[in-house]
Amino acid sequence: MKNKYIIIFSTALIVALIDQATKFLINTNFELNQSLPIINNAFHLTYILNSGAGFGILQNQTWLLILISIAVIGFILYYTTKIKNERTLQILVGFVLGGTIGNLIDRISYGVVIDFFDFRIWPIFNIADSFVTVGVIGLIIYFWKK
Repeated sequence: MKNKYIIIFSTALIVALIDQATKFLINTNFELNQSLPIINNAFHLTYILNSGAGFGILQNQTWLLILISIAVIGFILYYTTKIKNERTLQILVGFVLGGTIGNLIDRISYGVVIDFFDFRIWPIFNIADSFVTVGVIGLIIYFWKK
């Protein structure tokens, strides 16, 4: 039982630390709007500040997005006791928790989120966004199969 909390919270901590470390590296090594082609016209590192949520929705709604993040974190913490002792489920929950915390740190610290993965055919995003997306899709698949 205690192992469940270790898996969820250590996964979340690792995700949030990786997210913040990558954002720190981008913030300190790139100028705002600077783009570095990794695979020309396919994948770039492009430093932008996002004042909204995914796909550009809720622009300049920082306080609403902070409240939503706190609600998501609260929901996860409340339901942690009900999460089964299944490692995959715990890791997926840790992904969502860690990603949410990573972007919340940005919103509280800067009022915006640092984004930098630029695939040119998709809105620019970050590590936290990736883990939240993988976690949510994974949870949908997990519960669909149950």
